[in-house]
Amino acid sequence: MDESPEYPSTNRLRELTARERPQERLGRLGPGALSDIELLAMLLRSGTRGHDVLSLSAQLIGEAGTLAGLLTWNESDFRQLKGIGGVKALQLIALMELSRRVLGQQTGEAPLLNRGDLIAAYFQPVVRGLQVEKFWVLCLNRKNRLLKRIEVTSGTATAALAHPREVFREAVRASASAVVCVHNHPSGDPSPSTADLQVTRQLREAARTLDIELLDHVIVGQATADPLGLGYYSFRTAGLL
Repeated sequence: MDESPEYPSTNRLRELTARERPQERLGRLGPGALSDIELLAMLLRSGTRGHDVLSLSAQLIGEAGTLAGLLTWNESDFRQLKGIGGVKALQLIALMELSRRVLGQQTGEAPLLNRGDLIAAYFQPVVRGLQVEKFWVLCLNRKNRLLKRIEVTSGTATAALAHPREVFREAVRASASAVVCVHNHPSGDPSPSTADLQVTRQLREAARTLDIELLDHVIVGQATADPLGLGYYSFRTAGLL
């Protein structure tokens, strides 16, 4: 991480009147009235000697660029900042993971997931900032809308493999008409590996045996790291399903 910029050494919290401190403003005006810095300060609860909680929150957001930028941080990133110890770093990691999961939850009508771009868009909030490879199965109804999302495996920083038995066991339990398999590449490049191609062939054969359609297998990455600029790879679009 680059060297941190200079931040005010004054205690920002003490400079505020009691009425203008984040907790009082939250109770009086509601969460919408608080800035990103104030909301983060409410979660951190306290700073350390020489780093009041508002200054610490401002430094975190300043280093990340935006509040959303913190989603990509890991424990060592947080601990490089003065005022962030082991406990606070783990609290922040838990908060970032919780945020990803909330963003990934469906709202309103179950999403339609019958194309690679729709599947990738649905999963972008889920995979943002993940440092390990995960594999999911999406169970769909007859209209290709989501019935259930199951995380099948969570691997190391380099690999996560799923056995067809695990994938289709969940599909049968959910009475799915079709399934979509999704995994992420932490590197950001969604190009399939040899292992990805092999797993897809196994899934395709298992789907034929069980008479459950394998609608697609999508690898989600980042557009900036994708040679094709899409940020995802669809086996269906590539003609491999």
